[in-house]
Amino acid sequence: MGKIIIDMPSEPLQEAVEEKVKLDLEQRLGLDHVVAMIAIWGRDRKITTNGVPITQAIKTLEECHELLEAVNTNNTDEVIDAIGDIVVTLVMQCELQGLDLFSCVSSAYNEIKDRKGHLNEVGDFIKEK
Repeated sequence: MGKIIIDMPSEPLQEAVEEKVKLDLEQRLGLDHVVAMIAIWGRDRKITTNGVPITQAIKTLEECHELLEAVNTNNTDEVIDAIGDIVVTLVMQCELQGLDLFSCVSSAYNEIKDRKGHLNEVGDFIKEK
């Protein structure tokens, strides 16, 4: 069987196709694929090849601060942006540490799944001892 050769479309058409793919990404792909694309993005920008875990952890804290501000001002668009940015920083951290996000989240779920407790008057979950 011979090789199939596909010519790339002209630059404006290619850009239009890439933009359409970008717009449809959330609808067409699962979270695992998006996480893989984020990891590739980080490698392409040398974040996960030249970065260090502490710097990425600080970036995660900065994004968490942005989430706090967005929640405090009831700004849904900024909440969405902050949550997405936090996930990006966590993917970068996983890449730097040689971990994968699914394993980390699964580990956390396994730790909390049987936890019992209640919400106090300000909405904090108080676990039973």
